[in-house]
Amino acid sequence: MKIRSRLFKHALAAAALLLAPLASSIALAADPEKEELKLGFIKLTDMAPLAIAYEKGFFEDEGLYVSLEAQANWKVLLDRVITGELDGAHMLAGQPLGATIGFGTKADVVTAFSMDLNGNAITVSNAVWAEMKKHVPMADGKPVHPIKADALKPVIEQYKAQGKPFNLGMVFPVSTHNYELRYWLAAGGIHPGYYAPAKGDITGTLSADALLSVTPPPQMPATMEAGTIHGYSVGEPWNQAAVFKGIGVPVITDYQIWKNNPEKVLGVSKAWAEANPETHKRLVKALIRAAMWLDENGNANRAEAVEILARPEYVGADAKVIANSMTGTFEYEKGDKREVPDFNVFFRHNATYPYYSDAIWYLTQMRRWGQIGEAKPDAWYFETAKKVYLPEIYQAAASELVAEGKAKAADFPAAGEEGFRAPSSDFIDGLTYDGRQPNAYIEQFGIGLKADSKL
Repeated sequence: MKIRSRLFKHALAAAALLLAPLASSIALAADPEKEELKLGFIKLTDMAPLAIAYEKGFFEDEGLYVSLEAQANWKVLLDRVITGELDGAHMLAGQPLGATIGFGTKADVVTAFSMDLNGNAITVSNAVWAEMKKHVPMADGKPVHPIKADALKPVIEQYKAQGKPFNLGMVFPVSTHNYELRYWLAAGGIHPGYYAPAKGDITGTLSADALLSVTPPPQMPATMEAGTIHGYSVGEPWNQAAVFKGIGVPVITDYQIWKNNPEKVLGVSKAWAEANPETHKRLVKALIRAAMWLDENGNANRAEAVEILARPEYVGADAKVIANSMTGTFEYEKGDKREVPDFNVFFRHNATYPYYSDAIWYLTQMRRWGQIGEAKPDAWYFETAKKVYLPEIYQAAASELVAEGKAKAADFPAAGEEGFRAPSSDFIDGLTYDGRQPNAYIEQFGIGLKADSKL
């Protein structure tokens, strides 16, 4: 916490009392209900808006004195937000939704800010890649991307024939990484398994061809190197870490699975949001400014961001590893570095706006894989999204930034935005997602529960 700045603020307040007659005609904004905040995060590059808002003084500009604290894993992080030990956190987009519907921990958690788009990849071990590569189209001696899971299917069949399980890691049952991995596998004809909470089975491995289990992000490379898992789905820098260590090959990014997919959010408890509306709005303002800084001038600030994130108090990984994806490139096999300018997006494409349709996509995947055990009408998906996603707070924050000259109205969705992105077919399987028709979307999949199925 920056004590000097806080003392400076109090000195200014004292000076303002002496100048009260001059200031009496100036309307002051409401004070934040809570000035000193503790926010949690996991050591991933997409926690960047928090680090930048802190380092660039954007939190302090809003009268907020924030401490940032790395958490051991996603469950600990969620639990500490629910209990109030943390005021908020860098959170998986599925966590507020999963908590609200009662998959795992039941609690009311909300978000008014989406932290980023894209940023994940799927990595396999060198041994698995050597077998996969036999089934991957090549051009000029290099694999043709995107690499579909069709190339992994014969490898898994070999494991089955030998009576061996094929294990893959993901970071949390309601993580984007879980759903992206499942989406990619299923699009290639590989069943990733069902959850059946009504039967007491929350492993997610019923009928599975590949067995998915939870591994904390920083432990992914070592767990794969030990042979416990044969691949994993995770955010950066833990895919590039496998390349640098020479232990695995990232085969596909989430940008190729679902172009410009939402990834993390700022999660707070509903009770906290209701008790601290001004503080919440100011948090969102600071984070919007951080996101703008991260993307401005064609990612011109990314090298500085890499230096900040490499510090031990943030991601704590080698700056070269972080830069490999954070600065607009992505390395697959060692030496096969390709341009992916939108691998990490923090503000472009309305990345920070909490769209209801983003929330609904996560809910459709929870239903597809059995985490939601029974059929729900379309209206339920809309109502659940509106319980959790709070675009009105985002819009209030954006309006203030425009009024203060810190942003332009054109930077944000229109004031009349209804919360639904346009239908998109930018998926690895070419299917179209329309957030206004969740059940029709679920019915399109060849693998997965249908809208009216029950395990």
